[in-house]
This record gives sequence, C-alpha cells and structure tokens, in this order.
Amino acid sequence: MSTPSRLGRYPVRRRIGSGAFATVWLAYDDHLDSPVAIKVLAENWTEDQHARQRFIDEGRFLRKVDSPHVVSVYDAGLLGDGRPYLVMSFADQGTLAERLEAGALTTGQAVQVIAQIGAGLHALHERGVLHRDVKPGNVLFRGDERNGTPHLNAMLGDLGLGKTMEMSSRLTMIGGTPSYVAPEQARGEQLDARADQYSLAALAYLLLSGRPPYEHATLRAAADPDPPPPLEGRLPAEAERVLLKALAKDRDERYADVPAFVSALTAALPDHPPEPPPWIAAVGADDSDTSPPVTGAEPTEGIVVGATSTGAAADAGPLLHNRSFRAAGAIALVVGLVAGFVGWQLARTERVVRDADSGIEVTVPEEWAREVDTGKWTPPGSEVGYAALSAGTAVGWNAQDASGHGVFVGLMPGEELPSDVPQHPECEEPRPVEINRSGDDYVEVEFPDCAGGGVTVERIVHVLANQLLWVQVRAPDRGVADDVLDSVVSGL
Repeated sequence: MSTPSRLGRYPVRRRIGSGAFATVWLAYDDHLDSPVAIKVLAENWTEDQHARQRFIDEGRFLRKVDSPHVVSVYDAGLLGDGRPYLVMSFADQGTLAERLEAGALTTGQAVQVIAQIGAGLHALHERGVLHRDVKPGNVLFRGDERNGTPHLNAMLGDLGLGKTMEMSSRLTMIGGTPSYVAPEQARGEQLDARADQYSLAALAYLLLSGRPPYEHATLRAAADPDPPPPLEGRLPAEAERVLLKALAKDRDERYADVPAFVSALTAALPDHPPEPPPWIAAVGADDSDTSPPVTGAEPTEGIVVGATSTGAAADAGPLLHNRSFRAAGAIALVVGLVAGFVGWQLARTERVVRDADSGIEVTVPEEWAREVDTGKWTPPGSEVGYAALSAGTAVGWNAQDASGHGVFVGLMPGEELPSDVPQHPECEEPRPVEINRSGDDYVEVEFPDCAGGGVTVERIVHVLANQLLWVQVRAPDRGVADDVLDSVVSGL
C-alpha cells in the first residue's frame, strides 16, 4: 500500500495502522499546526453502501460528543475515488492494548483509566449513543503538557459498531468482541447503557486482576456466560463484589449506569487513588517526520457481489436473490468471528467476495472469483431459504468428478453441532479434527488426497445459539484452505 502525499488538504506523513474496513494515516493540519489522524474507508468497501453508512455514522456519533475522553472528529470529506474519510484526534500515546503488552498497570493507574473511559461512555450515553465495542484496543491515549507537566488522557475510539439507543431497539447487526460483549448484545437483543457498563466492567476486571473475566471465542459463548472466576484475594472483597455485580448476566442486576459502577468501584479501592499511566514516547515513527512518502504496491480491490459496482465486480457472477441452490457434494460449517474489523492484509492475488445483502464475505485466491453466486440456499431438512455465497474456479467446481477449487458459505438453523458430515468418496479417508472451545464451538473434518489433488475441509461452528454457518472449501493444499476458512465473516 503506497503512502498518499495528501488526503484532502492534509499532507500525509505515514500509515498508523489498517484493518479490514479502514486505514488510518498520520497527517498534519497546516492551518492549526497540529498532527491529526485520518481514517479512510478501505478500497474494497467503496461500493458497499452499508459499510459506507457505518463509517459515516461513526463520524456523526463522535461529533455529537464534546469530551476529552472520546476521540474528536474535526473534519470529514470524500476522496477523489468517492471514499469517505474522517479527520480525528491523533492518539500519540498509543492504545491500552499496546501498554498491556509492555506490562500491567498499577491499581491506581487502572482506576484512572477506568474512570476516564467511564466518563467518555457517560458522555456518549447522554447524547443517546452506545459504543458497543469497549476493549483495550479501542482505548487510546493522548498526551499534552500543561505548565511543563505531562498529562495523559484516556479516550474512547472506534465507534464502527456504535448505535443510537433508538436504533438499538430495532433489528440490527450483532457485533462486539466476544470476551467483552454483554450477553444481551451477543444475543441480538435491544440494548441500553448497561451493555456498555458490562463491557467497561470486563475491561476493569482485566486491568485490576491481570486477566480477562472471559476468553470467549465466539458470540455464542458470550450469550450465556458462567460467572467469572473468583479473584482469590487479588482485590479487596468489596471491589470484587462490585465487579461481579457489574458483570451480572441479567442486566437488571447490574448498576443502573456507568457513573454508578465507577463510583462504587472507586469507593471500594480507597487505598488506591487514581494516578496516570506513565508517559511514553510517541508510538511508531517520529511525528515530526516530513520525509518523502514511501511508495509501494496498492492492495487489490475486492469484489462486492450484490451491490452496485464496476469493473470486475460487475462481472463477478449471476445473482441468486429469491431462488434456491444446493451445494453439490459435502458442505461444511465455519464461523466467521464478528469482532468488527478483522484485519487481514490482502495480497495482489486475493479477492474479497461478498454478498452485500447478508454481509457474508470471504477472501479467496484470485482465480476462485471467476464464478461467484450469492442469494439463498435451502439447507438439508429445511424448507426455508438462507443466505449463501459460492466462489470457485469454474461452474460446478464442487462436483465429485470436478477438478476445480472453491468455497461455499451458507447460513442454516441449528442449536447443536452435527455429529457427522457428508462424505467425499473422491477423497481418501477423512481426518476428523474435533476442536472444542468455550462450549463446543466448532468441529472440523479434513478429506485429504482428493481426485485431481488437493483437500476438502469442513469446519462446523456455532454462530449464535440457534444459527450455524456451513462452509465447504476445496483447495490445492491445506494452507490455502486454512487461509480461506479463517477469512470467512458470517455477516451477523
């Protein structure tokens, strides 16, 4: 990815980071003589109206709030290719996740961060906005000097999953990070401020105990959690009681709002007054760097199926809306973890294939995008159509006597993982690999040495309590199969 010389009126210095949906650049505001961060929608989402709207909504949500503990948006605009961008506060002191990699915070430092992020959440809630993705990677630090003394502010960033409280009462995309998300959010229920209070409590548990309360692999596991493990004297008994109340599975048993939780936790730790985390050098390259931008290869644009598009995307394959198709041969199940913003950098020989209506997407080798189909399929034993996507090297790539490669992804109903999967007589004996995480989340079967060479891999995973995602991958080798499997996003 080459570094642009300018974004809008802002000269660009370097890339800060990137994910599946956006890239963030360090730039400079010549008018105000200040560094800024510019977040730009990723190229492969240019034609996806849902992704564009989420990106624009993030800027609007942030503009609603004037708080030192919420990232500020100063400006917004469109690039020449139509992609939106947001000009935001530059967090020169990195993220909480980066700091925790270097070592734990003291109790006083943890209390300070919790109080500041709580203030940011309360400011959002007062403006009718839910964050829905509080976690260490979304807690940013910005430093400044006042009267020669360094000060550090913790700020909430990344409102890509943010919703107004009004919108959260409607059918909406389930999202969040499994180990921090509230159970009602993982179940797709109506939300209020207590969902963010739960996530803040999970963050507080991590900062104060040194370990997260949960290590959920999927949202299904987060939907019905057991009580967190006891802290075994790591904190005063009253502080542990406060955390467990804030992490109650039933939101009616939690604190009424974020300030009530923060106040109770601070009172339970009277011997640990808030203290700022240590000042550090700016994360990454020197902010004053004005050297010429380094050029490099641009990432290949993805294919978005089922949305208005141009070029290769327009010819990706026929749409199947309102009709059914069945995958020939065995089909498998795989979960695409919704963690909002799965960061996989695409090589030139890869394409993102996406069903714009359902949000199902998968990254495949370029030649697999020759034949793409989306729409509905009818799972075995069902009379109802469910969202699905297929991409392969040729029509009928998954027939028993075919030598093609490809992937099929389909949602289907199910409360339990199946005990077996369809067989592949064109392959050698299967190699079942049962992997159980956080409550039997997925099972995997590999069929090696298939006709024409290669493998077929099936992975069976729960997406939600009553929902499965079924995927079959036929690939030249296991490495390619794993890359494709790990890139699947369920769209839920």
